[in-house]
Amino acid sequence: MTTIVLVRKNNEVVVAGDGQVSMGNTVVKSTASKVRKIEKRDVVAGFAGSTADALTLFERLEGKLEKHAGNLSRAAVELAKDWRTDKYLRRLEALMAVGDMSNSYIISGTGDVLEPEGDVIGIGSGGNYALAAGKVLIEGEMSAEEVAKKAIKVAADICVFTNNNVKVEKI
Repeated sequence: MTTIVLVRKNNEVVVAGDGQVSMGNTVVKSTASKVRKIEKRDVVAGFAGSTADALTLFERLEGKLEKHAGNLSRAAVELAKDWRTDKYLRRLEALMAVGDMSNSYIISGTGDVLEPEGDVIGIGSGGNYALAAGKVLIEGEMSAEEVAKKAIKVAADICVFTNNNVKVEKI
């Protein structure tokens, strides 16, 4: 379990995540990085779910972006299609929040590619808490990065599977 939030504000896209890795109700690691930037394509992504599964999905997303010349919409749909239909991939348990300068998506293993309304996405065990906080904070003077960090901190105060060790990537 984890908390990931993606925020778009003032021509900046930020994805932030907490650093807690849990097995059942035991904290195994508190400094994990669950957010990544695909430098070559100006895409940021965060994952919630199994770490090994998410790393596999990051690699697949990067491959799809290369194949489709950086078109995030096409890459996301192709990844979701593979995820749903491939015998190996459909066993992967994770959610991804991905964004570039034009689009933000939630990608799931059930084949969903969702483009939520608004400029904040929250996924994971504390995702709804971070989403609610982000929706309120985005209306103020804070930057996208400040909104994302504060939203994770709010979620960490509520969700036992989320900590205050926030990692951020932005474009």
